[in-house]
Amino acid sequence: MSLGCIFTNMSGITDISTLLKHMTPQLHEGEYVFCTVDNPGQIDLQEVIGTFREEEGITLILARETADRLQLPYTYTAAWITLTIHSSLEAVGLTAAFSTALAKAGISCNVIAAWYHDHIFVAAGDADKAMQTLKSLSINTSI
Repeated sequence: MSLGCIFTNMSGITDISTLLKHMTPQLHEGEYVFCTVDNPGQIDLQEVIGTFREEEGITLILARETADRLQLPYTYTAAWITLTIHSSLEAVGLTAAFSTALAKAGISCNVIAAWYHDHIFVAAGDADKAMQTLKSLSINTSI
């Protein structure tokens, strides 16, 4: 049985200076929410941005419209920012650097590290300020 996985030898960049200097943030259109379900079996995985299994249930990250259509409750509405540089899962310091910069700006962030990129979810109202903060970090980095 094939799961359609694509394997690559490209494990991403680990050098923190390179990552910070070239981590161009991209703001996705729309709003995103975190929901929890016991069984996601009725939800089309093509509509899911991300999942994580916890003891209490399965967290889904969905477009707000999708959660509304499926009548799934949520309390947090987020903007989704992708750092477009291909960061390695073994890179040290990238998450600490951008989360510290966002914290200093008074912005909460929820981070998902995927194979190619880091994805940051911030409160929808903080999207512009977060983008400015991340761009400034990239420009002013001196690590």
